[in-house]
Amino acid sequence: MFAVGSYLWWAIVTPLYFKLLIMVPIVELLVWRVLSGLPLLILLLVYRKKLMQCMRSLQDKRTSLLLLGSTFFISINWIVFVLAVVWNRLTESSLGYYINPLFSVALGFLLLGERISRLQWIAVAIAGCAVTFLAVAQGSLPWISITLAFSFGMYGLLRKTMEVESIEGLTVEMGLTFPVCLAVQVWFVAKGESLLPEASFWIIAGLLLGGFVTIMPLLLFASGARRLQLSTMGILQYIAPTGQLLLAIIFFNEPFGAIQIIVFALIWIAIILYSYDAYRSSTLSSEPLIE
Repeated sequence: MFAVGSYLWWAIVTPLYFKLLIMVPIVELLVWRVLSGLPLLILLLVYRKKLMQCMRSLQDKRTSLLLLGSTFFISINWIVFVLAVVWNRLTESSLGYYINPLFSVALGFLLLGERISRLQWIAVAIAGCAVTFLAVAQGSLPWISITLAFSFGMYGLLRKTMEVESIEGLTVEMGLTFPVCLAVQVWFVAKGESLLPEASFWIIAGLLLGGFVTIMPLLLFASGARRLQLSTMGILQYIAPTGQLLLAIIFFNEPFGAIQIIVFALIWIAIILYSYDAYRSSTLSSEPLIE
């Protein structure tokens, strides 16, 4: 339920939020995710009496390095996703999140020792062919799709391997980026490029909600990632790109021509193969043993 909730949120709520605030400069959209989000997390930790536990997690060198890495990858993911929404390229974002589950499968095999069957390898190979075809057809790498898949896959991997609870880890991640975001916002105001001095009540309210919109799915995702195999999280993630693709085509009127149809058809074939194999494996493992 944690995982499903996070992917539904990313499929619908997050893209609509950034579309509603499309008049706000991209930089301010990004910084207010942190500026309004960190105070909420601190209050939550104080309420749960876990603020000191969060501080103690930084005393372990390995954990600190993992948190620094997860902060880097989730920051890259945030930046590229917001750019995709604002630039009307949500279809490319959807493709990235379709690829990510299969990328997570490969990461689980290479770094966590999770077993991968022949069908799963075929699925990963088909996904690779889809990305290669898209790159050749459009004459350039689909950098938005690749960056989103890679950054979120690495974020999920690091959150899976660190011994930090979801809320504490997210608080540290936002705490590490808070000084940078605050400095950027002050610089924007000083240069007269900020929208805040002339912003309406609803825009300010929307920016203040940025922290909540950001925190909720990440908390759900981190909670799910610590309880499930990385490959299982990959299966469930199909929810998010499907919702994003439907939004992009039906409501945002983004182009979806022959090239996109071929690429997404290959991705869906890969998904069907992988899902079938996962379902078959779970069915076999649940059958009672007969002596």
